[in-house]
Amino acid sequence: MTDELVRASNALTAKWARRESWGGAGGALSGAGAWPLLALLAAAAREPGRGELQEAVGVDAADADRHARALLEILARSTAVEGALGVWARAGLPLEPWWLDAVPGGARGELSGDPAADQARLDAWVARNTGGRLTRMPVSVPPDTQLVLATALTIETRWLEPFSDIPFRPQRGPWSGRDREAAGLARQTEDLDQLVLARTPAGPVTLLTVQGGNDVDVHLCLGEAARPAGEVLAAAVEAVGGLHPVLRGTLLARPDADPAPGVTLHKIAAFDAQPTLSVTTARFDVTAEHDLMARAELFGLATVSTHDPAGHFPGISREPLALGQAAQDVTATFSAEGFTAAAVTAMTVLATGAPLNEAYMLHAAFDRPFGFLARHRPSGLVLLAGWVAEPQDWPEGVPTSPW
Repeated sequence: MTDELVRASNALTAKWARRESWGGAGGALSGAGAWPLLALLAAAAREPGRGELQEAVGVDAADADRHARALLEILARSTAVEGALGVWARAGLPLEPWWLDAVPGGARGELSGDPAADQARLDAWVARNTGGRLTRMPVSVPPDTQLVLATALTIETRWLEPFSDIPFRPQRGPWSGRDREAAGLARQTEDLDQLVLARTPAGPVTLLTVQGGNDVDVHLCLGEAARPAGEVLAAAVEAVGGLHPVLRGTLLARPDADPAPGVTLHKIAAFDAQPTLSVTTARFDVTAEHDLMARAELFGLATVSTHDPAGHFPGISREPLALGQAAQDVTATFSAEGFTAAAVTAMTVLATGAPLNEAYMLHAAFDRPFGFLARHRPSGLVLLAGWVAEPQDWPEGVPTSPW
């Protein structure tokens, strides 16, 4: 099952990368962050939306919830990755027993219906589960929100072989002619097979594996100069998954080797004949915001986001529901020492049936000095009376409540 869901999640990443508009500022995305949420929705949906979501996630909708939990378990076992699932339902929304079984109990929370308070709670969840790298939920929670589903994914790895920081000024290509030198990274190694050339439908793609000290590596990929970024990224995803043949660096270090994007071969003076691999790259710090609804068909969300009095998710609730928002925020940093990244994906589910009735919500805030009594219930005896003049400080290093 693990191989199947990894292939399916990677396929979504490749399709998304191929269709994404990669602007001048660059960006990042996480198919692995979106995939578990789509899988949960696929398992809970009815046709025809169920079929569209099934196609998007690439596994049978009947088992998709199990695959979603398995992917999250993969993240939980990693030494470099932390993954979190959060599912918040509006207070009073009747949830189906199947849904309560499908969503782990520790991931479930409640929406109060107070948009400001709910938004603050969700934003705090994001900050807590990304180590502060991201600080807000990428979706809003208006009063008609019935459900919010979110994943948070963080990565932190340090290189086995660190780079050195160097200034560099490219002599050709779109980065040449800069007024200032770029922040670069460089290193040398005798392990030539960290570099491979992948032969893909998108042309040759050069791949460099930068090994992390735990269980995460980062692969740098370079395609032909005229090739669109989306095609190169999609081909790279497929290549590291073993879908395309590769030529290893030891075979590239020969005068008659196939040309590889960005790779040149030089003769140098050295004390021995052992070939070496020299790498120069750029430091990067990128952020991105994605509206998944702008590509609703890619993610299988076209039908389930339409207004239908019957609703689209009978597996979640007998109340008619439809998808509202779907979005993802990402940040990633590649430095001389290592790689850190965070991605939060979130989706909202709205009611599509009769409008909700207005109701009052009574809120009491003991946010100034107040008194208290301890009373023995059977006898009515007041055992203790007191007064709270000042609240205690929150202890340092102790996380706040997840809900």
